[in-house]
Amino acid sequence: MRKITDLEIAQLEERGCWAEDWSDILVDESFAPLQMSSVLMYGHVEIGSLNGSVEVEDGFRRRCCVRNATLRNVTIGDDCLVENVRGYISNYQIGDGCYIANVGVITAQEGSTYGNGNTISVLNEGGDGNVVIFEGLTAQLAWMMVNFPSVITLAKNECHLAGEPACGIIGSGARIVGVKEISNVKVGEGCEIQGSARLDNCTILSTDDASTLIGSDVILENTIVAAGASVTDGAKADNCFIGESVHIGKGFSAEASIFFANSYMDNGEACAAFCGPFSTSHHKSTLLIGGAFSFYNAGSGTNQSNHAYKMGPIHWGTLDRGSKTASGSHILWPAHVGTFSMVMGKVQTHPTVQKLPFSYVIAEGKETWLVPGINIKTVGTWRDVNKWPKRDVRPLTSRNDIINFTFPNPYIIQSVIEGKNILENLLKRNAGEDVFEYNGCKIKRSGAVKGIQYYELIINLFLYQCFSNNKTETDEAIGTRWVDMMGLLAPKSELDSIVSDIEKGSIATIAELKEILSQIHLSYRQNEQMYANFVMQNCGNNMFIDRDHWMAQAEEANKRWLKMVKDDAEKEYQLGDVEESQLREFLEKI
Repeated sequence: MRKITDLEIAQLEERGCWAEDWSDILVDESFAPLQMSSVLMYGHVEIGSLNGSVEVEDGFRRRCCVRNATLRNVTIGDDCLVENVRGYISNYQIGDGCYIANVGVITAQEGSTYGNGNTISVLNEGGDGNVVIFEGLTAQLAWMMVNFPSVITLAKNECHLAGEPACGIIGSGARIVGVKEISNVKVGEGCEIQGSARLDNCTILSTDDASTLIGSDVILENTIVAAGASVTDGAKADNCFIGESVHIGKGFSAEASIFFANSYMDNGEACAAFCGPFSTSHHKSTLLIGGAFSFYNAGSGTNQSNHAYKMGPIHWGTLDRGSKTASGSHILWPAHVGTFSMVMGKVQTHPTVQKLPFSYVIAEGKETWLVPGINIKTVGTWRDVNKWPKRDVRPLTSRNDIINFTFPNPYIIQSVIEGKNILENLLKRNAGEDVFEYNGCKIKRSGAVKGIQYYELIINLFLYQCFSNNKTETDEAIGTRWVDMMGLLAPKSELDSIVSDIEKGSIATIAELKEILSQIHLSYRQNEQMYANFVMQNCGNNMFIDRDHWMAQAEEANKRWLKMVKDDAEKEYQLGDVEESQLREFLEKI
């Protein structure tokens, strides 16, 4: 870089340029005054090479230049096109190959955090902050913060040690067009910001293979956006984390909420929501509030209430992995619904039924009925478990959230085993009764009997997929409890060890914690095998039944399950809801 010559200053002034102090302006060695016009410069300004061109849309490239702009303490990289800045750009470092046009104000203040280190309250809207949002946040770290406050301290230390740049940063290859206001925002490489209304105190991550889009009329405040995400069409987010390849659009509004890999949110609202991987909401009348969701699909008009009475929004609940809510459903928190369950109607009885997975939870008036296990036989469940791996659109180089798609898995099976025992005990204790009460729900005797049969089927499905797919052979049997950390499946004993090490200081950084979580994920198959051995030894009438016998049962269970799914598809066809060609195409996939 060099200073501008007196001749160049004269030429620039003829072209409508002005500098508060020309001696504080540095340019590339190849600089030519024809590359600038109508530019006002305050403070220290550096301008890189302007000899190249920038692609402003597919197939249309324009020569680089700086024109019609006011710059204050700005560094512009090589081969940029900056034009028509109606307000000013202040205190920013702009990377190479950027296109910035038709914008209002782009400014950053010294000491800005760019949204990093912001502590928000998810689930318990009225509680103390329980999640620190920062660039390195993952679904697993957020889950641990909610459950173990010691992880919050690690996250705060991470933000403190990382520090923040003295000025705003716009990464190389970024495109910022038609934006009204950008204040204290870090913009990643290759990011596109098109027609947004206001971005304030945010970090927008982006990479060459996972570019991020912020679209028209979007308002983001105090928010972190991960690589590969898109926020478009008038969406609004305040105090949020928007994760990898998450889509938020069509006027969706979110406050104090976190969204992780591949979640898709249009039209509705979220408040204090913890939306794990593959959480989906499409409808204008849908509100997600004070709830934990993952692999979830919200029906139209779905909402929850975190005011149980008059003590404020202090209640929250969980819909475990794979759950759905039917159109018009309403859940009065607190409640906890098990994996792959369906909630229908206005549920007011605070069901705590996480140990009865694959259930229909149905509100009728002020009562709630539960049909245990029935959802295992539906086409929807089969479609879900097969579609999620195909819909992971994150590039392989940008997959920080850990997602284990295995179905069934030990986390599910431990609930299935407990659910089977619960139903058997209910049948024994209520001999002669046609209806039982359990944790806010009513269960029919006939439903309990069938539920036991469904749960026996699921146990055998687990053994089938485990022993068919697992290349690790071990005779060790361990019956530890498991946790689903928003996508990461882990033995609880491993988690307890991690938390102990954090509290003792043996794990002192987020990087160390992430590495340990990654190793647990890599050890999944071995841990699954040991749990499957435990199930095989303890869930039969004869503890000494050999593996060949179990596998014969498991293979038969898999065949029965696939037949159930096919029969359910045939039923939908008989109702006239699908074409015959569509049915045949589906059946061929099974």
